[in-house]
Amino acid sequence: MIRVSGVVKTFGSLRAVDGVSFEVAPGEVFGLLGPNGAGKSTTIAMICGLLAPDSGVITIDGGSPTDPAARRALGVAPQAMAVYDELTARENLRFFGTLYGLKGAELARRCDELLQFVSLSDRARDRAGRYSGGMKRRLNLACAMTHDPKILLLDEPTAGVDPQSRNSLYEAVDRLRDEGRAIIYTTHYMEEAQRLCDRVGVIDHGAMLETGTVETLIEKHGGASSVVIERPAGEERVETDAPLGVIETALAGGDATGVRVERPSLETVFLNLTGRSLRD
Repeated sequence: MIRVSGVVKTFGSLRAVDGVSFEVAPGEVFGLLGPNGAGKSTTIAMICGLLAPDSGVITIDGGSPTDPAARRALGVAPQAMAVYDELTARENLRFFGTLYGLKGAELARRCDELLQFVSLSDRARDRAGRYSGGMKRRLNLACAMTHDPKILLLDEPTAGVDPQSRNSLYEAVDRLRDEGRAIIYTTHYMEEAQRLCDRVGVIDHGAMLETGTVETLIEKHGGASSVVIERPAGEERVETDAPLGVIETALAGGDATGVRVERPSLETVFLNLTGRSLRD
């Protein structure tokens, strides 16, 4: 559904995107991960047709991002929310639906479906400006869905929301995947990407460093597990590829009060690939 092949974009002397390639299939959530300034936003802008690549090819639903028919297959929930505070939730959905040519009973039905989908039916007549951050994020997703797109681009969809709204958004993404939609998901929350994404791509300095399933990347770049041994004098941390042997030895020593195994995660992979220096 989405194909990005050898895409390059420069701004003067800055090579913001440097030969990035990846694909997203129907029914797949692809996590696009990277530090600030890595090239994610520029890549997303090119997929949306807002920027033209200097070289390389991007196709969405088999067409160019500049082709109106292909762009109709794409729904975007931006990080800077596309919600009008002075309008109610229903009015927001009616506005976006009208832009896509929906009207009459079809538009009313679609608004009802989406309000129910994001659990806002009981607040449909409230102005969005009175919503909490989590409610606005859910409405933002609903607005991206008005035209029933095959492809969704979700940019930091849970930024600044409470745990209940975050869980509701997780469930919504799972349902959208199950419906066969292709989803690009950007986030700075590594546990979120590990929970939701079928595959992830780590981008930095404009280049795609690695793509694959979370399990594959952890195995390849996560490093060894750590066994943490708790003793009266303090904790001892042992990195090992054979944690059971370390645990047996620690328990046989007689002074261990507890042990736990800390396995590498997607966050470990991300830091190992992109480094630990601050990106402000």
